[in-house]
Amino acid sequence: MDERFEGSTGGRTDSDLFKPKASERDELPVNAWAIAGLVVLVIITGALLMGRHKRALPLNTILPLDAYASQLPLSQIAMSESVSLSGGKSTFVDGHIGNTGQQTVTGVTVQVLFKNDEGLAPQVETLPVALIRTHEPYVDTVPVSTAPLKPGADQEFRLIFEKLPTNWNTQVPEIHVIHVTAK
Repeated sequence: MDERFEGSTGGRTDSDLFKPKASERDELPVNAWAIAGLVVLVIITGALLMGRHKRALPLNTILPLDAYASQLPLSQIAMSESVSLSGGKSTFVDGHIGNTGQQTVTGVTVQVLFKNDEGLAPQVETLPVALIRTHEPYVDTVPVSTAPLKPGADQEFRLIFEKLPTNWNTQVPEIHVIHVTAK
């Protein structure tokens, strides 16, 4: 009988079946490593560029008032503080915002200027207005988009600040309406 046709191994022994061929390499080619490295570099560079915050304006730039700002008078401004169990302090600016215009307001962004007595530029904080929904069992706020301000409406609002400048003069800050979304 011819050895070439014995079994399905083609004349090889069982130990020959599990040996790698001499021409096969266990290592990846250098080109594959270079391409993989390049892909990783592109991904990292893209992530860094996308995560970078580009500031078109200096930090304490005071923006102009929105055209509809005169239709949103702010009144009854009051301040309070709260200290958490972990020692963090929150400062609240509460007040009323009215809509004396003809449009329904669905969003309001304000800049709050915390002045100092040292003649330095004030700290400027920009944030959306949150309307007070309930006072009990705690003060609960919602965005203006959740409870739009209709013409003639007046609603309580709250602004929350976690960190204020140490040189702030502790006086009620100026509040400027810089962006209004209305329909």
